Amino acid sequence: ASSSSSSSSLPAAPRRSPRALQRHSSLLSQYSSLLESYTEGEIRQLISALVERYSQAMNSGGHELPLFPQAGSRRKRARARHKPCALKELEVSVSELGLGYESDETVLFRYCSGTCEAAVRSYDLSLKSMRSRRRIKKEKVRARPCCRPLAYDDDVSFLDAYNRYYTVNELSAKECGCV
Repeated sequence: ASSSSSSSSLPAAPRRSPRALQRHSSLLSQYSSLLESYTEGEIRQLISALVERYSQAMNSGGHELPLFPQAGSRRKRARARHKPCALKELEVSVSELGLGYESDETVLFRYCSGTCEAAVRSYDLSLKSMRSRRRIKKEKVRARPCCRPLAYDDDVSFLDAYNRYYTVNELSAKECGCV
């Protein structure tokens, strides 16, 4: 009888509801994308600061640990860097395009800009792992999707400074996506 009373004195393991698990998973994905925006040096600084604060809090008997006292500005910068892939436009002269034409005519140049964090695939994760393990060394490979044109606008025609007529194809993006 005494053995059954000792086993029943242990508290039951707390169970999380499915909603709490989803919230936990959502927080993990938010923190992982935030940490991806840090450089290795920033991460080392962060860890050393956290360890120092933790040891100070434990030595003073405190239980509250302000992990990110200035996290607001850091989060804003991280969010600014992680704008989704989108089509942008700029009015420029033909000469500014860098294609070797001299012309004062202006064109609407549409380009793709932004990050593709949500489009990370198993391929990207595996490639990143192979690079970190030095299995892929000197090749130029990209371990994350890139914001690029999926389609281009119609051809652009213009007169150069010598009244010669030119047509340039695939100059301006029409649609952007993560490739």
